[in-house]
Amino acid sequence: MGSFKEDFKDTVVALLETAQDQYRDFVSFVKETWPLLVLLAAILIGLIAYWNPPPPRHIIMASGIQGGSYEQLAAKYVEFFAKKGVTIELVRTEGSQENINRLSDRKDPVQAAFVQGGSLHAKQVPGVESLGSVDYEPIWVFYRGPFLKNGALDLDRLAKARVAIGPEGSGTHVQATKIFGAGQVIRMPTFLSLENEQAVSALQKGEIDMVVMVDGLRAKNVQTLLNDPNINILNFVRAAAYTKNIHYLEELEVPMGAFNIARNFPPSDTKMISTVTNLLIDDRMHPAIQFLFLMAAQEINGKESFFAKRGEFPALMNSEFPESPIAQQFHQRGLPVLMDFLPFWVAEFIHRMFFTLLPFFAIAYPVVLSLPSYRLRRVRAKLNRIYGELKFFENDLLISYDPSKMPEYLETLADMERRALALKVPKSAASDFYTLRSSIDYVRNALNRGDHQILGRESSI
Repeated sequence: MGSFKEDFKDTVVALLETAQDQYRDFVSFVKETWPLLVLLAAILIGLIAYWNPPPPRHIIMASGIQGGSYEQLAAKYVEFFAKKGVTIELVRTEGSQENINRLSDRKDPVQAAFVQGGSLHAKQVPGVESLGSVDYEPIWVFYRGPFLKNGALDLDRLAKARVAIGPEGSGTHVQATKIFGAGQVIRMPTFLSLENEQAVSALQKGEIDMVVMVDGLRAKNVQTLLNDPNINILNFVRAAAYTKNIHYLEELEVPMGAFNIARNFPPSDTKMISTVTNLLIDDRMHPAIQFLFLMAAQEINGKESFFAKRGEFPALMNSEFPESPIAQQFHQRGLPVLMDFLPFWVAEFIHRMFFTLLPFFAIAYPVVLSLPSYRLRRVRAKLNRIYGELKFFENDLLISYDPSKMPEYLETLADMERRALALKVPKSAASDFYTLRSSIDYVRNALNRGDHQILGRESSI
């Protein structure tokens, strides 16, 4: 047994020689199989760049009119996205109708928008999907004067009323038209297309009798009228009937005094009807960004509010648009597991790589398995070509041997041997390699002895 120093030296030498052999085999492997390796690399790059590209870091979102509830809500989404490393650029619009138009325009850069439920039938808007509803949008009907008769609207009084229903094209105008149409009132009131601020001022001054508006509870115009003791709010005693006939509407209940306990407003339990705020997207939006919107909705809109319970939103309710498959997955199974434990971009990268590499390995695995045999077949094919040349050379010697051409014969054999030695032969083909070299030596020795006649009888080729 050798000393420890000798054993250690032998071990190191053996490891170095093994590493060198592996390196040479690897280099030879790459040189011989590079076409397939390049093909696999091209497939992987294509999968990452086109089939599953990374999500963008800049999103354009329609926010609605300046100072409106949509713009206020969108600002919260901007803040949430900024914490995740994504910038939302807000674009002001005239409201739901313009938001839908811009989303459906395939050349428009807007990718997301809040849209009032019932604004437009989905069949008229291809290319738009819903991530769900994120809030209630109550339909407020404020009035002044004696409009009630036995607890219900006095239709004779209503027929003479001046009612502000918002400018044409606005969500309020659409909802008001549908509500009055559903009631099938024979004698319609005089409708005025006033902006909300104008309508509020006109109602307080007594210039009009009723205002219909669709807005959030905390909206300035709503709060102005709720705090005016001369203004009343309509109790939709047939709210359930409206929600049955207009499918996207929801029934809301306001307990007596809930708006103002001090003055006991409303003076009795009141029913309201409400549409919902839909979060709509361009159906080409990256799945990771869709998840980010749903995460934002969960954090921002999932809190308890005056009308909504905690966790009620986001929800797939009364959507007139096709539901995004990502939204369906979110509402059925929640967020991908990694997003619960890792930062968004880390989780997204791992998730994307998994679903990119999975199909890649499905393609690459059989190809990689075939590479060793592919390499072996290529080497054997080269050996066999030299074998064939040697066989033809031997046959020519048997037929037309010329002693004066001895240097030419030997050079031909030397060239075959040089080409054989230049081959990078894997261990599995070593026996074929040495057999070829032995055959070349056999023919050379026969020539050197001047005994070419035995080549055809005893050659080992």
